[in-house]
Amino acid sequence: MKARRQARRPSRAPAAADERCPRCGSAMRRQVGGASLPVNGERVSVPDFPHLRCPRCSEAVLSLAEARELQRRAIERYRLKYDLLSADDIRSIRRRHDLTQGEFARLLRLGGNTVSRWESGRNVQSAAMDVLLRLIRDLPDSLRYLREHAA
Repeated sequence: MKARRQARRPSRAPAAADERCPRCGSAMRRQVGGASLPVNGERVSVPDFPHLRCPRCSEAVLSLAEARELQRRAIERYRLKYDLLSADDIRSIRRRHDLTQGEFARLLRLGGNTVSRWESGRNVQSAAMDVLLRLIRDLPDSLRYLREHAA
């Protein structure tokens, strides 16, 4: 008589190094390999990224800290690929004109938290917004124009 195999229900908790895959139940293994995230609608690959991966079904599991680091590195690679200003560059432009993040966002007609996200590296500006930021940096009179025409 054959024993009946019970299906293992996947855990919804994030897997640690000694836990099982949330998809198939196999033991997870730490590996260093490629991982990717979407940035501005484009999939950006981050090579040599340490994470847990299931050898059976290829499910990847990241801790919160690993997910934040992957996002930071993906945004950094995106900025380098498209030659966009860095978070520090954007902060420097804003501070040079003695503006708060909220004031700068209003002048650029952006949502209140957008500048904060750019400066912290959580989001990346579009290529068009990068051009506008460079105009403000390189042509200080452009800021006066924006002040006159900002909503």
